[in-house]
Amino acid sequence: MSRPTGRVLTLLELLQSGGIRTVAELAGKLGVDGRTVRRYVDQLNDLDVPVEAVRGRYGGYRLGSGYRLPPLMLSDDEALAVLLGLVAGRRAGLMTAADTASETAAAKIRRVLPQRVARRLDTVLDSLAFTAPPGTFATPDAEVLLTVADAIRHRRPISVRYTDRDGRRSERSLHAYGIVAHSGRWYVTGADPGIGEDRTFRLDRIEGARTLPGSFEAPAELDPAQRVLTGFATAEYRHEVTLRIHGTVEQIRARLPASVASLEEDAPAAGGDPAAERWLRVELRAERLEWLPPVLASLDRPFVIERPDELRGLVTAFADRLASRAREA
Repeated sequence: MSRPTGRVLTLLELLQSGGIRTVAELAGKLGVDGRTVRRYVDQLNDLDVPVEAVRGRYGGYRLGSGYRLPPLMLSDDEALAVLLGLVAGRRAGLMTAADTASETAAAKIRRVLPQRVARRLDTVLDSLAFTAPPGTFATPDAEVLLTVADAIRHRRPISVRYTDRDGRRSERSLHAYGIVAHSGRWYVTGADPGIGEDRTFRLDRIEGARTLPGSFEAPAELDPAQRVLTGFATAEYRHEVTLRIHGTVEQIRARLPASVASLEEDAPAAGGDPAAERWLRVELRAERLEWLPPVLASLDRPFVIERPDELRGLVTAFADRLASRAREA
């Protein structure tokens, strides 16, 4: 490929990244002067690639709206990033409804890559191993995901057909605040205008979504991810657990993250270090209690169980088993 032709293709690649590019910026990237940049733009226009000139102080060049670029041009690093993202997303369950979508997308990318680049990527993917089995999570419908995302962006109410974990189906209205990916699943969080309470729904349980008339205002300083984590920590389960643990916030959060437990941080004494160890109140809800004794043991911090009594018995039994095994060793 001749150098001028290569620079024209590089110019096209720069423009396809979006936005307005100044002549000075393009000239610097291509290593040419402004007159040459304008000549390259004319060559693209001759090839029916609509490059628009934008006048004014911040003017320059941009691609015409709605133009579909024929070739896919990726550097080695970009191709590796895209393919690794597809592989990781499939393993983590963060894909939309069609199970083969990531595989067909990866195949299309590989098909247009030069053999040299494709072979290097095969080397990376063949040597890649995961410490956990592939995710088997249900995935959301792509049309539902796009409809919900559009409603969030434009602050429009939506109606969704939802099936809860007990198999009950219902039609819900929602002022959706954000979409959150957590532990291999997709969630949408917002407010139910009918009851005036926050709600979080799994996107894979939404069978259909449609936009409703009207608009709404989202709360100030909105953090959808934190809302989802808080919802998990305060969800209704069989057991309500209250602990007091002596340690730092970081030590406790390492074993009991925000998605599992809520943490009441007492104000440190006057002049004290806010990061110092102190007694902190921890509350969580759990369907089963058997997993808690090993977690508390791994904390290696003093703790007091306020409730339930059943947990005290499980911790005592766990400690006895550890002591017995230590004697046998």
